[in-house]
Amino acid sequence: MKPWIAILLLVTLILSSSFLESTATSYSISNCEGFCDSKCGVRCSKAGLKKRCIKYCGICCAACNCVPSGTYGNKSECPCYMNKLNSKGKPKCP
Repeated sequence: MKPWIAILLLVTLILSSSFLESTATSYSISNCEGFCDSKCGVRCSKAGLKKRCIKYCGICCAACNCVPSGTYGNKSECPCYMNKLNSKGKPKCP
């Protein structure tokens, strides 16, 4: 009967560790979203097409984990953000 207790304990540890890992992952994703939302809100505050600006800024922020300061320019602060191009070879990030 003791081997069953050991197996049950092992299965419980494996399941609980996978649950904790998935919880930690969702927490870090939500932190990134909050960071990107606030930074992109500032970046796109003066944009003519705010929804489009915030959409692409959010995509770039999630990939690069940074957003240049100000509402325009300053892309040298974030090289990854600056180097992202769309399918037509033009800058993807606002």
